[in-house]
Amino acid sequence: MKNLFLTNRFFWLLGALIVLFAGSFAFLYLFPMVQALFVLFLAIIALDIWILFNKNVQVDAGRELPKLFNLGDQNPVKLHLYNNSNIKLNISIIDELPIQFQIRDFEEKISLEPDEKRSIQYELRPTERGEYAFGAINLYLGSTIGLIQRRLRFEADAKVPVYPSILQMKQFELRAFNRVSQFQGIKKMRRIGHSYEFEQIKNYVRGDDYRSINWKASSRRSDLMVNQYEDERAQQVYSIIDKSRAMRLPFNGLSLMDYAINTSLVISNIALQKYDRAGLITFSDKIGSTVKADNHPTQLNKILQALYKEKERHLESNYELLYHAVRKLVNRRSLFALVHQF
Repeated sequence: MKNLFLTNRFFWLLGALIVLFAGSFAFLYLFPMVQALFVLFLAIIALDIWILFNKNVQVDAGRELPKLFNLGDQNPVKLHLYNNSNIKLNISIIDELPIQFQIRDFEEKISLEPDEKRSIQYELRPTERGEYAFGAINLYLGSTIGLIQRRLRFEADAKVPVYPSILQMKQFELRAFNRVSQFQGIKKMRRIGHSYEFEQIKNYVRGDDYRSINWKASSRRSDLMVNQYEDERAQQVYSIIDKSRAMRLPFNGLSLMDYAINTSLVISNIALQKYDRAGLITFSDKIGSTVKADNHPTQLNKILQALYKEKERHLESNYELLYHAVRKLVNRRSLFALVHQF
């Protein structure tokens, strides 16, 4: 009996019968008719129970989750249902969502014909990093009569980690590369610069920068020769995140700390795609995670894992401590992207 539930239609009909019974005290000729309606009502309830709790009524359900959720983005969740019965079923679906969402009124309603498969999709927007636990899938089956519902519970416990937004990282990566190379794949373009990344010595042609003339090579060849450089690569780019109490301030569902984490992941990814070295430093009243700048293939994953574990602290930030940590960790010229709250 714990899987048997009464619908709103049941209570509406029961209320109508009660009104008719009350009216039959004034009009006695209505009493036999109301009694007949009550017996019919009980018979229909028995029929509805027999239809729903018949062993031939079988429904399968499952949940499809991504490997991880992106922080601050809409993440899709799919539910797959299959009516392996010979009758049409009206189904109310209640999925047990992670407690972090605080959603207590989730419900989806569908109708399934015999032997019909259906998939429904809904989206969730996590606003905290960490591990999210999903519970069971509850199905409330109803027939065309609609007086009784039968509950089926499918154990579908699953845990999904919420990482800094990889989706935003890829979106901004595409924007950055579309602006730089609109004809990527058609031809390879080499940019000439005046950095310390030496490429070659070539003959001087009209239009070359005379400041790049190599006088020693020119004297040996008895012709003007110029040094040619290319854009300097493998520069160190550090993302520095302030995780003091000021970064706990909320904005549009996310804390400033979470926005800083998503931004740092985007900067690190673009730096690595541009053949630079990406690193990470977090600080508050003490130094948190430090990832030394590198362009190794696993560097982005190191930064992602470090950002995933970061949490805001309750004290003020210590910039003097940050200065000493940077002097100790960074031993060459680098670009620093500091994200903090004034």
